[in-house]
Amino acid sequence: MMMIAGDPSGDMHAAGVVRELKRLVPDIDIFGMGGGEMGREGMDLTVHMSHMAFMGFVEVVRHLRTIMRVQNALEQQMDRRRPDVVLLIDYPGFNLRFAQVAHRRGIPVLYYISPQVWAWHRSRVKRMKRLVDKMHVIFPFEEEIYAAQGIPVEFVGHPLVERLTVRSTREGFFRAHGLVQDKKLLGLFPGSRVQEIERILPTMITSAQTLGSMMDLQVAIGVAPNLGREVLSSFVPASSGFRLIENATYDIMQHADAAIVTSGTATLEAGWFGTPMAVVYKTSPVTYAIGRMLVDVRHIGLVNIVAGRGIVPELIQGDCTPERLVATMTPYLTDAVAASAMRTSLSVVRDRLGAGGASTRVANSILAWRAAA
Repeated sequence: MMMIAGDPSGDMHAAGVVRELKRLVPDIDIFGMGGGEMGREGMDLTVHMSHMAFMGFVEVVRHLRTIMRVQNALEQQMDRRRPDVVLLIDYPGFNLRFAQVAHRRGIPVLYYISPQVWAWHRSRVKRMKRLVDKMHVIFPFEEEIYAAQGIPVEFVGHPLVERLTVRSTREGFFRAHGLVQDKKLLGLFPGSRVQEIERILPTMITSAQTLGSMMDLQVAIGVAPNLGREVLSSFVPASSGFRLIENATYDIMQHADAAIVTSGTATLEAGWFGTPMAVVYKTSPVTYAIGRMLVDVRHIGLVNIVAGRGIVPELIQGDCTPERLVATMTPYLTDAVAASAMRTSLSVVRDRLGAGGASTRVANSILAWRAAA
């Protein structure tokens, strides 16, 4: 079978499906586009997703030739290996075009992790009805959107639930990373793409330095698995004492007193752990202007979208300044009542992400389609 994921989040979630498929059918042949996590679970990465490491309208236009080369390479692999089923994971700009490719060849198309049609381009649902044989959605409210259009759909729960575990106690974590037990800990999560790091991390760093000058504070920066310390280290002054920590995102979220989180899946992760936070985001002015015209949601942070209300403050584009961040974060680091109130409000996130087992449900669905093909 063929799978296509184009970003770190998709790679992480799809890896669970690869693992379950290999457990259920050890000799199954899985190929396509993905990243290191899918590869480690046994998928043949005929195209590595690093070729597609860009985002935003302007950036996509600049890389159209690369996109077409990747699509052509995947089409050739499809024609040569003739998969029984194609599973597309999120990444709608590319994957909905590739759904047409598979559909023309009569190959069943399954989709895992829905495009955010509830935020923009609701018209895509009708197009998907022609191209997608079954949707596997991760939020309960998405199920009714597709069911209303007559698209076979299953709410499988959120795959994050399978991974949201910590490996150390607060004492063990602080000791392992040279942190002081009786000092507040601020977590910074600048994102998983270089573009995000360049636009957002400097603002986070300046804000954290200012907060540190106001109170007894230490800072841990979560390094995304697809990046390395060297990518982030050039932004962090050596004299700051900030810790760059790899492979411990959830430990930081669990043990941090508060966090500044780049908009994306990380906001759900921090919300699951009940971490008081602010959501931030910056992109190019052109991309932001186009997005404002197209997106129709009250909130940009997934944690607020899932909660159904604005629990977490969002500082987007021009509002994402050190001054605004310092003012927003100070209560969560100094006022126990404010921090506790947000933790209580965030408890709804756990309820709405569903139980574990999303990867197994998707794997079983794939095998059912594969048997019928």
